[in-house]
Amino acid sequence: MEQEQARRLQKKYERLYSGQQKKEMDVSRNSGRNRAMSAQGKPKNMKGTLARLLRYLGRERGLIVLAGVITVVYAVSTLVSSYMLRPIINRFLEEGTAGEGWDERLTGLAFSLGILALVYLTSVLSQWLQQWIMLKVSQRSLARLRRELFGHLQTLPVSYFDRHGTGDLMSRFSNDVDAVGEMLNTTLIQMISGGVTIGGTVVLMLYTNVILGMITILFTPVLAFISRQIMKSGSKAYGEQQRRLGALNGFAQETITGQKVVKLFNHEETAMEEFSYLNRRLMRAQIQAQFRSSIMGPVTHQLCNLSYAVTAGLGAVLVVTRGFDIGGLTVSVNYTRNFNRPINEISMQMNNVFSALAGAERVFQVLDEKPEEEEQDAVCPERISGYISLEHVNFGYEPGRMILHDISLEAEPGQKIAFVGSTGAGKTTVTNLLSRFYEISEGSIKIDGIPIGKIRRDVLRGSIAMVLQDTHLFTGTVRENIRYGRLDAADEEVEEAARIASAHSFIVHLEKGYDTVLEQDGANLSQGQRQLLNISRAALSKAPILILDEATSSVDTRTERHIEAGMDAIMKNRTTFVIAHRLSTVRGADQILVLEGGRIIQRGTHEELLRQPGRYADLYHEIVQLD
Repeated sequence: MEQEQARRLQKKYERLYSGQQKKEMDVSRNSGRNRAMSAQGKPKNMKGTLARLLRYLGRERGLIVLAGVITVVYAVSTLVSSYMLRPIINRFLEEGTAGEGWDERLTGLAFSLGILALVYLTSVLSQWLQQWIMLKVSQRSLARLRRELFGHLQTLPVSYFDRHGTGDLMSRFSNDVDAVGEMLNTTLIQMISGGVTIGGTVVLMLYTNVILGMITILFTPVLAFISRQIMKSGSKAYGEQQRRLGALNGFAQETITGQKVVKLFNHEETAMEEFSYLNRRLMRAQIQAQFRSSIMGPVTHQLCNLSYAVTAGLGAVLVVTRGFDIGGLTVSVNYTRNFNRPINEISMQMNNVFSALAGAERVFQVLDEKPEEEEQDAVCPERISGYISLEHVNFGYEPGRMILHDISLEAEPGQKIAFVGSTGAGKTTVTNLLSRFYEISEGSIKIDGIPIGKIRRDVLRGSIAMVLQDTHLFTGTVRENIRYGRLDAADEEVEEAARIASAHSFIVHLEKGYDTVLEQDGANLSQGQRQLLNISRAALSKAPILILDEATSSVDTRTERHIEAGMDAIMKNRTTFVIAHRLSTVRGADQILVLEGGRIIQRGTHEELLRQPGRYADLYHEIVQLD
């Protein structure tokens, strides 16, 4: 039985991580997993992304150049401090200078050590300064990048957010921007410092002794090849570890979020079995990944020791046979020990570079998205009364696949227009077009005789108040969430709007009343209470057009009646569009439109539609029979 369960789970997760499904899951999983994926990926256009990132950083070019200069000072001072040991050893410790007494030798030694200390101090201060400058550069750049990214998202059409998941967009702010920041903080400076150190070390090694320098240089390709093979193997194992970690975290998140469903169907044991399976897979992957990555250090360290031993041994032979100085031997073996360090650092930093460029490319992809554009001759009406007409409107989310067909209607100011029909009939789509969340394919939509494409978008949407079926509350107080409907509203107006929406009675019983802080989309409120706050927000708005998209679907019948009574008061001077499954909600509408398959198949008042055979009458009689 356990083997069968294991085979079932293995088949399930192999399917989930194969092909396009794997890509989709990688986008929607938690941020840790998204970061792992970006770390393993490489940019599609490396040169273009790098050039654009450098242009973007051009605003900080002064600080970057200064940091680069200081980095060179740091690398040079480090190299010089190592080479200064040669004359110190040769003059004061090993041979001394003819005619010098011990006092003179000790004085000279102290003076030389003082200079060496100043060089070391220069190295330490320059390292601290370049890190501080690059930290300032990176944080300024990241703040600017996040601000531009967030600002650009505000300009994108709703269709973009429909095509891209929230997790994917959030990963651009966190994982991708953080990857760029990590490169700016350390990688860039380390690569500059490493490059200068490698070049300077080669020159000084060859200057000190050509034979010993060549031995160290010849060992480098061997070390680089072995390191690359280990990194390649470790990278593959690490990628598998991150995928399995994402699977475990994703399953845990889904199960914790859906605890009510798990307990309702008594699937606790099944959930535990699946978690245990994923946990074992992760454990095995982590063992492989950690082992393969852990052997990198010992292997490269021993290769460096081998190079060090060969250099030291041959150097000793040269001292005995060719009179090579002890100071030169000390410097040579010191450079040999330190030569491979910057090479390893640069090779390790390349992963950070690829990750940063891949992250920057994903951020630039969003910034390159075309924003909503205003018409060149857009107008700003002083007042919108709410006369709305749709004439032969056709629309499809994809070219060639129409969702709405030949939709025509007229709404006078203050009228209540209701849409009823099956799920997917196109009711919400009509209101989305009215708000210009999408652009119509054919036909025209006019407000007060002006095509909505000719009205400035902010003016158009400022004239529409909407209550959606899916409630959304922001972090803040109850009062601030209601005031979102009109930011200049006084406290008295906020409370009056709550009374109209029948929300005042439950608000005053909250811990701090209107000053109660809501977090996590109002998680401490019931679904009905959250919807009441959304309705209060719309009630506060002075917009002449009101859209209620299943606004009362989350409240009970008694509360619904209170809301409808309040809504009648705020709808008197507003053109209102109501989308509802409950026919009781639309009885008082001036016109009811029945939609099926994106077409209007019936229209009329409640009484008129009941007198004629058709879909509306069928729906009404079905409800009566159920009651």
